[in-house]
Amino acid sequence: MKSLILVLGLLFFGTAAFAQSASPERVVLQTNHGKIVIELDLAKAPRSSKSFLENVDAGIYNGSIFHRVIPNFMIQGGGFLPEMKPIETDKALINEADNGLKNLRGTVAMARRADPDSASIQFFVNVVDNAALDHTSKSPQGWGYAVFGRVVEGMDVADAISKVARGRFGAFGDVPDSPVVVESAKRLALDHADDEESSAAEE
Repeated sequence: MKSLILVLGLLFFGTAAFAQSASPERVVLQTNHGKIVIELDLAKAPRSSKSFLENVDAGIYNGSIFHRVIPNFMIQGGGFLPEMKPIETDKALINEADNGLKNLRGTVAMARRADPDSASIQFFVNVVDNAALDHTSKSPQGWGYAVFGRVVEGMDVADAISKVARGRFGAFGDVPDSPVVVESAKRLALDHADDEESSAAEE
């Protein structure tokens, strides 16, 4: 009987610990066009997700802009301040595009240069399904772009940003005529929000 109780106890606490570790991480991007909430996939894209969270915690994205927006494609941000002033970084992430996640509408992926492992702090939101950006092979041409999250709130905001008037700014194309600013980027405290709801219910 004691053995059965011990086994049941281990199962209970093991399940509870797993549920706690599986709690999703969410980030709120408060832009001057509205709020976008992103849920990260730490299980399938751990490097990209953790790096993104580090950038959020460090305040790197506060005051940054969506510097490249293309209707029926995507909106890209994270690497520039207004007037296309670059945000300096020495990050270089190993490409996780072979994680099985697809560049579907509403997903968030790491932007990069031609080198498959050159992603750093820039990211983009797919506003349509972009199969051409998916991983097809472990080659420079087929690596694709690593999806690490998805928009769970504010896709209408992302859609609106993709349609703003845009033009050229020096050597850069598809730059919004009026800056689309990420006023703040911060983690969404899910546990804290749950506590607040419980307190309100008790009152």
